[in-house]
Parts: sequence; C-alpha cells; structure tokens
Amino acid sequence: MSTSLDSAPVAEQAGLATDPLLVARVAALADFYRQVERERMQGIALVNPALAVQTLGFRRPEPDAAPTAAAEVAEGILITPWCMNLVRLPARAEPAAGRVARRSCHDFGVERFDFLGADGPGVGYHEMCALFSPMDGFRSQEQAVETARAVLALTHPPGTRARQAPAQPARRAFLLGRGPGAEGGG
Repeated sequence: MSTSLDSAPVAEQAGLATDPLLVARVAALADFYRQVERERMQGIALVNPALAVQTLGFRRPEPDAAPTAAAEVAEGILITPWCMNLVRLPARAEPAAGRVARRSCHDFGVERFDFLGADGPGVGYHEMCALFSPMDGFRSQEQAVETARAVLALTHPPGTRARQAPAQPARRAFLLGRGPGAEGGG
C-alpha cells in the first residue's frame, strides 16, 4: 500500500529544497495518486502490490531548455503500482482548461517526449509521459526506484546542460537505447 512509503526525501529533489511551493506541489501530486490507489485501483489486476506511490528527482528544467517554462514547471518521475511516468508539474496549481488527454511535446533534460495532459483534485493540471505500464515486471519498490534513477541519469547526465532536442519525440528510441541520450545511441 502506498501509504507505507513516503516520496523521496526533499534533499533528493534537486532544485526544490529551497522552494517550499514546489515541495508542496510534488507532495500534492503524490497524495493525489495515493488517493487514486486507495479509491479507484483496489482489486484491479494491473496493480503491482509490491509497489507504492513515490516521486523522484523533481527539479526545474535548465533555463536554456525552455526559458519561459523553466520557472513555471518541475519535472521528475512518478512511480505508482500501475505505471511509471515522466511528469511535468506546473509550479502553481492551474485548471486543466480542456487540456486533459491533449498531447504536447516537451524537452525533458536532454531528450524530447510526448506528454499527455492530466488533472486531479488538489494537484490540478499536470502532464505525463508513460515509461512503464503495467508495472508487473518490477519485483520490488527498490527495483522501480533504481530504474527511475537510471532514467533520470540518462535524461539529465551530470555536467551537461539541456539542449534543444530533435522535433520528434524520442521515447521509444530512448527506451530501446537508440536515442542520443542512450548509451550507444546516435
């Protein structure tokens, strides 16, 4: 059950430790998905009982990745017992305004991905890009967290600044090890 595991410590949330508003926003995101788990996902076969809701690596994008959006969003990973997603979370709660399920393409570190709009009480509008669903391939929370950290390491390599990625989303190529941020990719 997700209530037994807390989201990653604030110290792990690079760039958020000094921003109480974003720390609260990331906590609201995790709380919303814990509520979804309790109220909507019980008894559904695609839920992996070995996993819990957890957020990882939320930070503001590098300023040169998206100068106008850098101060407005945090990006990180959300692990749930049914999926793992890249997430773009606005710094302030905002209404969905017809954007739920609408696709948009954004830089995420040194890569570019398609995101879908989502909305929830207490968290408001946010965008998600599926990495894994269902989560039946994960035997433990630790394995899911290790995988999420590996994704963050590939999308945000140390010592690199975000760059303008190609116009086409690279999720499949990235996950298959064929993208520019993937080892051996081109």
